[in-house]
Amino acid sequence: MLKQVIILSVTAALISGCASTEKVTPVGSEELSANLAASQTVIIDAINAQCENSTEMQNLSAEVNDLKLQITDALAKQSKKMNDDAAALAQLSEPPQCPESVVSDKIVLGEVEHVFVDELKASFETRIDTGAESSSLDARNIVLFERNGVQWVRFDVMTNGADQPGNTFEHKVERFVRIKQDSDMPDDRRPVIHAHLKIGQYAAETDLNLTDRSHLEFPLLLGRKFMKDIAVVDVGQIYVHGKKPQTESTKEAK
Repeated sequence: MLKQVIILSVTAALISGCASTEKVTPVGSEELSANLAASQTVIIDAINAQCENSTEMQNLSAEVNDLKLQITDALAKQSKKMNDDAAALAQLSEPPQCPESVVSDKIVLGEVEHVFVDELKASFETRIDTGAESSSLDARNIVLFERNGVQWVRFDVMTNGADQPGNTFEHKVERFVRIKQDSDMPDDRRPVIHAHLKIGQYAAETDLNLTDRSHLEFPLLLGRKFMKDIAVVDVGQIYVHGKKPQTESTKEAK
């Protein structure tokens, strides 16, 4: 721009000098200095105006770039929000996923079940009792004896019904257990046998202590030791594994 101003000034001076046919009156040094100063002022003003215009352009360019960045950021945020909303809608459209069951490898038992005891070849209505620690079987006429130096037990079980004579069984005693009674009664020392049980399609093993349960509703009770690690109880249900007495066709519970 400065070059253009200087060239225009010089060109104008030359044209005016060349085009003038009149006699040129010599100019004094003071007038020449004044003319040069005026030209210098014009040139400086032009340069300053050009600089101001350049600064304004730079500022405008910076504002445009800043606005461009703001628009880009806003578009990115809007795009992310749209993606998040789409993902949320997709989740709402899908059925809720239940957490993996912690009892998936355990059998579920009702409060009452039919349990087949393999050693007795009989099925019993059984109370599944989470309040009892051990399991017990209704046994009558319990007699302890030794066989080859090993403690055994002989007992009767009412496998033919309450009104019919019981069947007599003999079994090796695994150990004895003491069951606490009321405060005014001594502890009950009971023989314990090992039994193989079948519930529905599942089979398991447990210890049964022998005692007279004729005053109780169920001849067989399974407690917490039996259920530990293999079963959970749904007290709101009974006969989860069927109302019919169990048979020997079963699946082993792990």
